Amino acid sequence: MWHRAGRSSIWNLRRFCTATRRRIIDEGDWIYSSEWWGTQSDGHTVLRSTSDNGNGVVSVVAYPSSRPSKNCWPEMERWLQQRYIELHPGCGDSERFRVLGYQWRTLRFNDDTRQSTVKIMAACRESEPGSVFFMQQPDCLAVPYLRSMVSVGLATMASCHRDPMNAVHRQKSMKILCIGHGGGSLPLFLASKIQGAVVDIVEIDPVVISASVRAMGFPSFSVVTSSGDRALSNPDSIDSVLWKGIHERIYLYEADAEKFVLENNNIYDLVFIDAYDGDDIFPRKLWDPDSPFVKSLSCQLHPEHGTVVVNLHSDSDILDPRKPDSYFHQQLPSMGKYVSTIFHAYRDVLVGNRSSHDGKTGSGLGFVVSVPCLYNSTLVVSRGFGVGGGHYHNKDSILNTLISKSLKVELALNLPFPCLEYIKSGFTLSD
Repeated sequence: MWHRAGRSSIWNLRRFCTATRRRIIDEGDWIYSSEWWGTQSDGHTVLRSTSDNGNGVVSVVAYPSSRPSKNCWPEMERWLQQRYIELHPGCGDSERFRVLGYQWRTLRFNDDTRQSTVKIMAACRESEPGSVFFMQQPDCLAVPYLRSMVSVGLATMASCHRDPMNAVHRQKSMKILCIGHGGGSLPLFLASKIQGAVVDIVEIDPVVISASVRAMGFPSFSVVTSSGDRALSNPDSIDSVLWKGIHERIYLYEADAEKFVLENNNIYDLVFIDAYDGDDIFPRKLWDPDSPFVKSLSCQLHPEHGTVVVNLHSDSDILDPRKPDSYFHQQLPSMGKYVSTIFHAYRDVLVGNRSSHDGKTGSGLGFVVSVPCLYNSTLVVSRGFGVGGGHYHNKDSILNTLISKSLKVELALNLPFPCLEYIKSGFTLSD
């Protein structure tokens, strides 16, 4: 969930993004936000339901997408046919697919709050033109705060003694936890880019889970029931064609986050937390230093390199409406009272005064960055920095290390966006 900045700063950043366009097309670029940012009446509602878990009215609104253009659709149709042949050898040309179009799908709470935005492809088998299926586009992160979380999270992990690059090609595994699901774009992005990643998702609201599967192209096989079993005993044949095993490395649990971490014994390398409710509030029990959630999370975070990344709204006490937006984004600090309070809660519990398994003291690292285009901040607490190493002494050396590692992350994962602007944006080191 996010708050959008004023238009002058947005267009300034759009010009910057265009000027630094890289080798591959980024269909989630903020320059396309005008296609899906409109009001509910600008699109059409494809799903609407009422939540019993504090999210009010949950709806999914569809908007036309300009990309990929129609001349690119045949390439996707050939890819779908090839995937079908791989799974059904000997079938030859017996099954063909038709792409029907692409749309933005925005998940809303109470008809106002935009919770998340994804891009989907609609397609069908030519033999069954009435049977339409949706595929969320896993390479497309439409909202800047998600790009910020990915950029700082993976760059921080790469700067630790545990290098995530080994997990990219499945040489090693990486265990990831996502608190909060929305449309599912973050876990899908991570699982598609990191072949060794196993991603657990915790979402308290079954209405949100249903919306992501029915209307936002999230793979249904990833859903886990309250008993701990997959909702489907076997992947749907179309899911197998679309996801090429990605859906088998994602586990979407319907559960309260606090209860989940209390009852779970997994050790996670990387944890992403984005859990605002229908009233746009980050529940206190998910950040209070005395809460069972934070204390239990500390036990499940890898002791040597575990990293937690949190999405937060920036503080109201640092927003000055008297200054123009362009000035605001040049001067915006990352931490006011609200962000600082939550930041110190996580840092004190997750890092504190620790010792590594070999007896060396490891103070870990904490920092916050501001998110371009939005009134959001990304908080990072990591146990990797400082463990057994003596060269991370000041802001410049830490920032330079993160930037250097981020370039390797971009190359290894073939990211459609540069990490640099998200890492440098309002970078504030913990005191």
